[in-house]
Amino acid sequence: MNVSFSTSSLSVSNSRTRLISFRETEHGDQKSSEEWKTSTKLEALGSMEGELAHLLSTCKPETLNHNKTELSGFRNLFARFLRAKPTVDWSKIEPLPEGAIRPYKSLGTSMGCKGPKSVISVRNDLTFLDLTMQQIQTLNKTYGVDVPLVLMNSFNTNEDTQKVLKKYANVKVSVHTFSQSQYPRINRETLLPIVKSLEADDNECWYPPGHGNFYEAFHNSGLLDKFLADGKEYCFLSNIDNMGATVDLSILNFVLNPSPDQTAPEFLMEVTDKTRADVKGGTLIQYEGRLMLLEIAQVPKDYVDEFKSISKFRIFNTNNLWAKLDAMRKIVVENKLEMEVIVNPKHLDRGLDVIQLETAAGAAIKSFSGAVGVNVPRSRFLPVKKTSDLLLLMSNLYDIDNGSLTLSHQRSFPTTPLVKLGSSFDKVKDYLGRFNGIPDLLELDHLTVSGDVWFGKDVSLKGTVIIIANHGDRIDIPPGSILENKIVSGNLRILEH
Repeated sequence: MNVSFSTSSLSVSNSRTRLISFRETEHGDQKSSEEWKTSTKLEALGSMEGELAHLLSTCKPETLNHNKTELSGFRNLFARFLRAKPTVDWSKIEPLPEGAIRPYKSLGTSMGCKGPKSVISVRNDLTFLDLTMQQIQTLNKTYGVDVPLVLMNSFNTNEDTQKVLKKYANVKVSVHTFSQSQYPRINRETLLPIVKSLEADDNECWYPPGHGNFYEAFHNSGLLDKFLADGKEYCFLSNIDNMGATVDLSILNFVLNPSPDQTAPEFLMEVTDKTRADVKGGTLIQYEGRLMLLEIAQVPKDYVDEFKSISKFRIFNTNNLWAKLDAMRKIVVENKLEMEVIVNPKHLDRGLDVIQLETAAGAAIKSFSGAVGVNVPRSRFLPVKKTSDLLLLMSNLYDIDNGSLTLSHQRSFPTTPLVKLGSSFDKVKDYLGRFNGIPDLLELDHLTVSGDVWFGKDVSLKGTVIIIANHGDRIDIPPGSILENKIVSGNLRILEH
């Protein structure tokens, strides 16, 4: 089987080429050093292409086209990794041009539509997916439309998702699924794939390359062409664990019906104001004439504190994204999708150190024409990444209506408490076991819990509450307790009798 890869971005004569090495002479200078770096990168790409061609030769004929598409995408990602600079040139960051970030209030009315990990129970035994289905079903019924739900899975979760979806057979929402690409993990030392055959049953050799893979995987699945044929114009992309990410009609109206002096943006990123909990979040900058998503990993270490400054970089990316489908297709087909490569190191159980090359969906902003940011209310960013986030959403801080969560009107100020739960609460099972009932948090400002701490039913937490059980101690918060501006430490045990 003879398979080759296109090398449009870096010239290598063929997939098995090894470039001739050279030695730096006694007059070697910076130019020779740069030539050596370039030569090394070319050799690494040539070696990788040779390995990928070998891998394709090991697959069954019926899977050749699929595997060739997957590995071609991986090859392009690897090439970007080789030529990428690890950090931005801080001196090239420019002030954001006028109109780059639009205030949400300037978009107009919401047309009367208020409010707005998929199987974890959030409220009333409803999972993230339950709530998302409720949101879209309500939208479709209210406006007589057919907005479909599309779920992107990894190869690790696809089978489980298909089983879960069976329970929604009677829900009036069209649901489609597709899988992210499956890319080979790279040996950190050799920069070559650790997998040796595509027929080997070894999931540890593979990884899903981050949500930035959405654009290519969506196109490769055939769904992008299907929705274009159906007359769809935009997609709204969000994390399923962001309970504030609903289809917002003000934003939809803004992208579909621009004012006469404006063109419709091909891409829109929802941003929101930074708080002390968000200082590491990616922000929008103007860089080399384009809007760009700047992540903390791209910041030179001498400027990290400046990046975290709320006064200079006041907003961060919520990962709620809107993209024009025909523009997306054009960018993917013409291979013009430029996204910064995230290098994710891993240590495998078998003792190998590997790297995964990933991308973030928001980084695509610089590839689209007329891209803008919209500064949305914090209520559109309610992510559940940790059990401390889950505690907030499970509490009485939020009201739930047709799948949409809104901050309770009984809370007297519109900000959410800062909650820090210790390592005893890290896993969802352990977290749930430590709460005999979710506390009343309506008047809470700050909660820190550390150590072996357990909560009884009907507990109320107000103001600033700090509960610290030292090593070997255990604290049981009695049922019905009201803790307001209290520090609890030492050993407090409630025993059954």
